[in-house]
Amino acid sequence: MMKNINLLKDAINEVKKAIIGKDDIIELVMMAILAEGHILIEDVPGVGKTTLALAFSKAMSLEGKRMQFTPDVMPADVTGFSVYNKKSGKFEYKPGVAMCNVFLADEINRTSPKTQAALLEVMEERKITVDGVIHEVPKPFIVMATQNPIGSAGTQPLPESQIDRFMIRLTMGYPDIKDEVNMLQKRRESNGISIIKSVIDQQMLIKLQTVTKEVFLDKKIMEYIVKLVNLTRKHSMVRLGLSPRATLSLANISRACAFLKGRDFVIPEDVQFVFSPVSNHRLILEPRAKINETNVSDILKEILNEAGPVQLTNRRVVNK
Repeated sequence: MMKNINLLKDAINEVKKAIIGKDDIIELVMMAILAEGHILIEDVPGVGKTTLALAFSKAMSLEGKRMQFTPDVMPADVTGFSVYNKKSGKFEYKPGVAMCNVFLADEINRTSPKTQAALLEVMEERKITVDGVIHEVPKPFIVMATQNPIGSAGTQPLPESQIDRFMIRLTMGYPDIKDEVNMLQKRRESNGISIIKSVIDQQMLIKLQTVTKEVFLDKKIMEYIVKLVNLTRKHSMVRLGLSPRATLSLANISRACAFLKGRDFVIPEDVQFVFSPVSNHRLILEPRAKINETNVSDILKEILNEAGPVQLTNRRVVNK
């Protein structure tokens, strides 16, 4: 197990060459990848969202493709299309940009709802249907989408059904002064992406994803996860709570969190660490929440406090 953990840490260290001072964000992205989840990064321009995706692609030898979403991007650009071949007398499939390992959907909220919807099937089922023919995407397959929350002109908000398909939503934020000075020093020496080495290949990543699924989830932890999810549905300030898909995502990424921390079993702290990234984009608040100056972060902290400690079946009590 330690050999696998060391490989993951090596990959994380490679990504840190390009992304400085965002260790928690890098770990959460790695956890989502281990849990076979998609990642939504919402932040202002220039903080390294695209660089983060490219760095992970290179560190894990994954085929990455990037698309800058604009209003004129068509669904066929994403999924591919069929072209008639005169010689063979048959239609041939021409793959779209989503036929890869890591699909970077840059500013996904700046394209039309029809094009956004083209990603629904491939995000959920890892396949693309064109003219009634199913095409499997390569394994592993991860969508990393970015969107800019500042400036709504020309944007199309993602529908709840698509938002729910992202396992986590992250906000990178600006670096602190020390990290930004460090960034200037390193970029003077070399480009961030160019110095990243590939330390994990595709087959190894698939193996690591399989091992992650085998991490033990105690029944008490399962009950704790379901309790947290149900508290979001019953909260007086929440109009739409977490879905069953979110419950599965929370369990899967908790396993990944435990695995990355060197354990083959999940503890409550793992669930608590990933609870906000899994939940913050899925909750829809009541209008009165804004009047009361209550935000999603406040509600999630309140729910964690209300859920209380967890008593595991081995009689060990772990507090928050």
